[in-house]
Amino acid sequence: MAHHILPATPQTVRIGQFNATFPPVLTVASGDTVDVQCVSGRAEVLPPRDSGLIVPEALRQILATCSMDAGHILTGPIAIAGAMPGDMLEIRIEAISPGANWGYNVIRPLVGTLPEDFHQSALLHIAVDADRNVCTLPWGTELALAPFFGVMGVAPPPAFGTIASKEPRLHGGNLDNKELVAGSTLFLPVWVEGGCFSVGDGHGVQGDGEVCVTALEMCLDGRFTFMLHKQSGASPALRYPRAETPTHFISMGMHEDLDQAMKTALREMISFICQRSNLSREQAYAFCSLAVDFHVTQSVNGEKGVHGMLRKGLLF
Repeated sequence: MAHHILPATPQTVRIGQFNATFPPVLTVASGDTVDVQCVSGRAEVLPPRDSGLIVPEALRQILATCSMDAGHILTGPIAIAGAMPGDMLEIRIEAISPGANWGYNVIRPLVGTLPEDFHQSALLHIAVDADRNVCTLPWGTELALAPFFGVMGVAPPPAFGTIASKEPRLHGGNLDNKELVAGSTLFLPVWVEGGCFSVGDGHGVQGDGEVCVTALEMCLDGRFTFMLHKQSGASPALRYPRAETPTHFISMGMHEDLDQAMKTALREMISFICQRSNLSREQAYAFCSLAVDFHVTQSVNGEKGVHGMLRKGLLF
């Protein structure tokens, strides 16, 4: 099992897009681990040079070199040798650490959950203390860090062409699921040869909903182990993202209509329960009503998100 390092450079990032034709910047074997550097921010959100908040050189180089259209700075794609459409990719999130001593939160006009109420831009620079694992808001409140990557996704189906990184879809992407911290695992369906996984949109902390359209946006470094599961007739193909934490199984649903996102997350959880138990669909549906918590993942990405959480040990 090899260990790789993938820095964020103008050659290893893409801005705001997924496409099945994007060539991998790194190819690894199933079981390999990769340390990935991810950066976040644009010129207009950088802190003043005399603030004591340090901008990583990798971010400065990317901003100076790349065309910074709207969208996230994504490191990758990383191909997994032998992955083919229909397979499942297991991404174990081994570790996440701050890549800078600051992050930011911004309100922009015409976006967010209340665009009709907030018409002016507002930018907060937020200091991060990695040693204490906290961030300090400008008015003095401290929040414990719970870092995760907002965007984790494989290449989408080729028929999709080039799609924005903003909307989460069946390939993953901008999931903004705060449960996906270190120690959790994301499962994604493979749509193209190699799978081609990209990651970015570091969040230091976020509430469910991400209502103003940004969390604590910041540079993060992550360690990922990739496990390839080949499709066989004995196991049904994964068609939609799922996840697992040390304590819960997680289903997901995305749709521009929050009601439809909820229905997808519920159907995915019913399917998961039926696959992992001897319960009927009717019993699984009832069990979801009794024991599964459904959360609004985010309400701001065009395709809104809902995730269902089933505590481990209740069925299996």
